Amino acid sequence: MTLLTILEYPDPRLRTIAEEVTTFGEELKKFVALMFETMYQAKGIGLAASQVDHHYRVIVIDISDEKNDPICLINPKIIKSEGKTSYEEGCLSVPNFFEKVERAEKITVNYQSLDGLEREMEADGLLAICIQHEMDHLIGKLFVDYLSTLKRNKFKKLLEKRLKNPDTEDFQDQAGRKAI
Repeated sequence: MTLLTILEYPDPRLRTIAEEVTTFGEELKKFVALMFETMYQAKGIGLAASQVDHHYRVIVIDISDEKNDPICLINPKIIKSEGKTSYEEGCLSVPNFFEKVERAEKITVNYQSLDGLEREMEADGLLAICIQHEMDHLIGKLFVDYLSTLKRNKFKKLLEKRLKNPDTEDFQDQAGRKAI
């Protein structure tokens, strides 16, 4: 199976607003399977269709260490959120960069299954963070957009250095970290 290509910042396609999924069937199921395979291969725990240049409201997540708890949310909408928490996030579209981002601690999400059935899910902890992170991709937003001006400038300097010399190791070490 050929994997999908993950877009990397500053690719402008990452800013595209995703469209609602209206057709459910075998083609969607195959695409979602390919999204999971791409995410697992990249050692991520979440992936939005927008990150692979398919601008539809589809996200896949698997926060389990064993990679045996896949979750697919189609047309997700957060209908309730509670509390605040901070987590050091990374992103497959912003490789080797991690920073703390504040998000809702607990959320309730309405979504559709692969068969188009309406569902509702409550999530907290890492799952809630991951869902919010991936849903941001669907509206063209990246976790670096939440950073303070100082941290965003630091990120931009590191990115410029990396673009000039792609082999540099100036980005933060990824050891033990999971990109969302």
